[in-house]
Amino acid sequence: MTNCNKNWGMPEAQSADLIADNIAILKTLLPEAFVEGVVDFDVLRDILGSHRDQRDEKFGLNWHGKRRSRQIALTPSTGTLLPFPDESVDWETTRNLMLEGDNLEVLKLLQRSFSGQIKLIYIDPPYNTGNDFVYSDDYTDSIKNYLEVTGQAEGGIRTSSNAETSGRFHTDWLNMMYPRLKLARTLLHPDGVILISCDDREVADLRLILNEIYGEENFVAQFVWKARQFTDARANTNVSTDHEYILAYSRDEDFSLRGVGRDETKFSNPDNDPRGEWMSRSILGLATRDQRPNLHYDIVEPETGRVFPPNLSTGWRYSRERMHALISEGKILFPKSDQGRPREKKFRQEMRAEFIAFRSIIDGVHTADGTQEIRTLFGSDVFQFPKPTALIGSLIEQVTTDGDIILDFFAGSGTTGHASLKQNAAENAARRYILVQLPEPLDPSNREQKVAAEFCDNLGVPRRISELTKERLRRCSKQISEANPLFKGDYGFRVFKLAHSNIRAWTPEPSDLEGTLLANAEHLVPGRTEQDVLYELLLKLGLDLCVPIEKKEVAGRSVHSIGGGALIVCLADGLTNDVVEELANGIVDWRNELAPAVDSRIVFKDSGFADDVAKTNMAAILNQNGVLDVRSL
Repeated sequence: MTNCNKNWGMPEAQSADLIADNIAILKTLLPEAFVEGVVDFDVLRDILGSHRDQRDEKFGLNWHGKRRSRQIALTPSTGTLLPFPDESVDWETTRNLMLEGDNLEVLKLLQRSFSGQIKLIYIDPPYNTGNDFVYSDDYTDSIKNYLEVTGQAEGGIRTSSNAETSGRFHTDWLNMMYPRLKLARTLLHPDGVILISCDDREVADLRLILNEIYGEENFVAQFVWKARQFTDARANTNVSTDHEYILAYSRDEDFSLRGVGRDETKFSNPDNDPRGEWMSRSILGLATRDQRPNLHYDIVEPETGRVFPPNLSTGWRYSRERMHALISEGKILFPKSDQGRPREKKFRQEMRAEFIAFRSIIDGVHTADGTQEIRTLFGSDVFQFPKPTALIGSLIEQVTTDGDIILDFFAGSGTTGHASLKQNAAENAARRYILVQLPEPLDPSNREQKVAAEFCDNLGVPRRISELTKERLRRCSKQISEANPLFKGDYGFRVFKLAHSNIRAWTPEPSDLEGTLLANAEHLVPGRTEQDVLYELLLKLGLDLCVPIEKKEVAGRSVHSIGGGALIVCLADGLTNDVVEELANGIVDWRNELAPAVDSRIVFKDSGFADDVAKTNMAAILNQNGVLDVRSL
């Protein structure tokens, strides 16, 4: 039987329901802990036995609002992301995404499409300075709250006071960060890592909540970045704070960074060895005679008979047998002086895969470098204290390779996108980036925002930070393209913006049910396009927002094929019984031509059918031709 009558009340109408997913996993692992579909916690405690925590006092971080923050993270979003091709670059071919909206809601919407796929998450969240910040999460209607915060709806800009004297100095910041970090974890690839910039004020608290969400065993490093090149003369404590931190946590255990390649300038070929360029390195070991007696022996130079005894505290790097083999292969260099020591001749091709550890102290690139990059691109300081691309690029190089996805949900100035493009050009790679930025209004009366607001005026765009983020992506793409003419990579990005769902919520008026029914006969939001609905469908069904979409006219109606026919969508109106047969047969012919590897799902707009007879006939014809998954929304 067809399920064509199934409407947008189906689970796909919302973002991923993390609570339902968790319950399903628990039910699979421990079915005996469920009674009539509900968790029996007494049974669950018995099953866990000694592994459950029976202490009244527990180590961890607690604050007012933590439980609510956890609930917010688990609440599905009923929003959507509307496509804006006109604000995008290379819409048809790009696989990069620039998403405007509250990152909490956007992270929820990305759950189905990108769960377990993000290799690197880097974020530079707003530091807890004691000032107001705009992230004020509303549990009941977060989309409405987002529109008010960003000045897109009546109510004005609403901020949450975060003054230290309010008693909520740390609490507000933690309530903002916790649900976002929790949602971010589910997006990480099993080999993925999250990197978070922060300063002294919150690094201790941040580590505690990351230990809770990601697991203390998945702590990778606490990098210290020397952000300031010169002493800060303004420091009222007479201590110039020159550093910031970058906390690194992996999704699972056994993660490691790539490491830093050895210094290539040390390779040469002064003796024209046919095996290529080489460098010399020490063959001293690390063990005493008591620890490794087999590594303590005399090395004899074959041509002269000179004897070189081992260092008593270190011995040699290799066993006697291995050393003899290296000498016979001409890979041991003997010194001219008797006081010298033999060294190994190591060829470039043998060391190509060898790396040394990435240091936890990052120096040599500073905030001033990021500021200069912005000045070069914009001609003015439109962003305050932007991170330099060299810093983010070095982290991208350590974690990702060709084809990986990078996410930054506090995109700000767009450094992560810029650094991704630079790294791709340097390696001829095809990493993807996903940037999320709140379209936070810029106030020209605010001294720190005046330059940015005026720049938006000159561009003829709304005074919002996200407009400058997009402009940087356009400008840096042009800059990198001109500097790397041989690199033909992806310089574009698709713009999507957070909004209420295209499907109107059912809000009955008890005093006028008949009028409510008539008003909801067309359940799509007025003014929304076919493209708007199509991309919401992709999101809610867990498909990539950059998946190829083909369009074809069938029986005078637009039909869309996604994923080579895995999903076929027709959102046309006026589907009367007269056109149903031709349209259905045309869809079947196109599906057979595409020959998808999986069973096709066909989706129509419920209000597109003239009546139930037309809808029933459509489903019947498709069923007869082997298409069983037919839905209407």
